[in-house]
Amino acid sequence: MALFWGEQKPVAAFVATGFNFYQGSSFSAFHAAQSAASMTPMKYPRSPKEQVGGIVYFGRMLDKIRLMAAGELHPDLHANLGQGFDERITTFVAVDYSDVKDRALLGGSDNEVLEWCFQKGKRPTVEEIEIWNSFMIKRGWGDELSERLASRKKESGFENRDDIQTMFHYIDADEGRI
Repeated sequence: MALFWGEQKPVAAFVATGFNFYQGSSFSAFHAAQSAASMTPMKYPRSPKEQVGGIVYFGRMLDKIRLMAAGELHPDLHANLGQGFDERITTFVAVDYSDVKDRALLGGSDNEVLEWCFQKGKRPTVEEIEIWNSFMIKRGWGDELSERLASRKKESGFENRDDIQTMFHYIDADEGRI
């Protein structure tokens, strides 16, 4: 049973049974469920700098997949699921994003999903991981993403933030970590 407030006094609603608790209204269990879903706190995934198995960004992608499935992923991140950096990391381990998504939703730890990727796709060498991490951490700093980074900083009111030098910095600032 859910408790809703109407005309300054609590009104009990039997949402599961579809009981219409507003006198003269057409508010239904469907609308109550929709309302409850819209009240679910939206979340951001972890920082792209955090590593899983020594690899940056992989854990963030898994967070996005899991949060989306739970209906908790911040809406700003919905449009680019499986694209951009998500696509880059899946290319790096040579597994399709849709396959990683399916595997992540089966359950298991981040390291278990990463190991599955290595078995299905490619296990990068220590040197390849070092190059990958260095490349990704610096995206937006003096490369083809520099213009996009400047544009996003301006849109977010960060144009005067000299500490935001890369896309990873921008993501962390935009999501309130720095």
